[in-house]
Amino acid sequence: MIKKLLIANRGEIALRIHRACQEMGIATVAVHSTADSEAMHVRLADESVCIGPPNAAQSYLNIPAILAACEITDADAVHPGYGFLSENAGFAEILEAHDIIFVGPKAQHIRDMGDKIAAKQLMRAAGVPVVPGSDGAVTNDDAPAIAEKIGYPVLCKAAAGGGGRGMKVAETAETLLETLATARAEARAAFGDDAMYLEKYLGTPRHIEVQVMADAHGGVVHLGERDCSLQRRHQKVLEESPSPILPMEQREQIGAIVTKAISTFGYLGAGTIEFLYQDGQFYFIEMNTRLQVEHPVTEMVTNIDLVREQLRVASGLPLSFAQSDIAFSGHAIECRINAEDPRSFAPSPGRITQFHPPGGLGVRVDSAVYAGYTIPPYYDSMIGKLIVHGRDRQECIMRLRRSLREFVVDGIKTTISLHQDLIEQPDFQSGSYDIHWLEKYLAGQ
Repeated sequence: MIKKLLIANRGEIALRIHRACQEMGIATVAVHSTADSEAMHVRLADESVCIGPPNAAQSYLNIPAILAACEITDADAVHPGYGFLSENAGFAEILEAHDIIFVGPKAQHIRDMGDKIAAKQLMRAAGVPVVPGSDGAVTNDDAPAIAEKIGYPVLCKAAAGGGGRGMKVAETAETLLETLATARAEARAAFGDDAMYLEKYLGTPRHIEVQVMADAHGGVVHLGERDCSLQRRHQKVLEESPSPILPMEQREQIGAIVTKAISTFGYLGAGTIEFLYQDGQFYFIEMNTRLQVEHPVTEMVTNIDLVREQLRVASGLPLSFAQSDIAFSGHAIECRINAEDPRSFAPSPGRITQFHPPGGLGVRVDSAVYAGYTIPPYYDSMIGKLIVHGRDRQECIMRLRRSLREFVVDGIKTTISLHQDLIEQPDFQSGSYDIHWLEKYLAGQ
């Protein structure tokens, strides 16, 4: 079993991992930049090491500094959380070379799924439905014919992309090459790789993803789906489980498909298979080889600690449950609370003067901030997640409404009021929204 874990992250996910370790008797090491010296995970960890200045490239992305922190603290494992180095295959390989456990999948799987073209080909071969598109990277010479075959509109997507960067829609043949050039430039700037592929653009899809977990003993399970269709600029704002529009038989069908695929790959650890869902059909878009920000909604409806299972699997132990042991119960919704102006979405770093999270039955707040804490301007603006659970979706929404009213964060601007507004909209309450709904709604405000 892992004895001492270094948490190569910050914020709420670092605290989430620390808590799981404490409950399993695993000592923790927090690493931090100089800007995070007063962060909650640093204050609570058994040991802490400063690894550099505020700039993430010199601290949280600084592999030599993290490796040195492992060596001076005798940490035998690293959990990368999400973001930063969580999907860096080279980082996983370096840790392995130093006999340090990487709490995540094999480096090859990170590399395969990080390449959107390779991931699509692997999934298609494993029997997973994919979005119609090019078989590989396209050039300016072959793109027009491929796009014509797919049918307009088409989506130009970066092979190394993520978070909506390097992704543009070409509505017609006349705009294809210009759109492709714009997407290439964005991809080159963001990822250092301008390889592009084409996909059929779906007009009104839902974003539905399936959580999977696998061990080294042949155990592979799925833990249901999450509906992440409320998005702004391809960034998720609110997630729920189960999806309010997915029939039970399709839930079981897609779960069986992805577990079979994961078994075929020999995958290890936690992963998320993301789909677009339209007209009753699933279309694979990508796989995230890490823990997701929205993993708590799955934990709420299954009563399974995903981080605990990650640590077990990384230690060489089997999953503590089989597929038949998973009992889905009720409904859960997560709101991402960001330090942003709720109308302009401009970042709002600064000192929190008052912080009062909601509580009560079925209410969970994952956050690492506290009254008196100063949010630095250098990192992601998410300061917490409010997750609520109810016996059904209606009870869940009622509990969420009450919890948002109780949530107090003073001294900075937050998106709490945005969530209060969103959950009152008839389309949300009926569950009839797609991935474009939120941006259309915001544009009309």
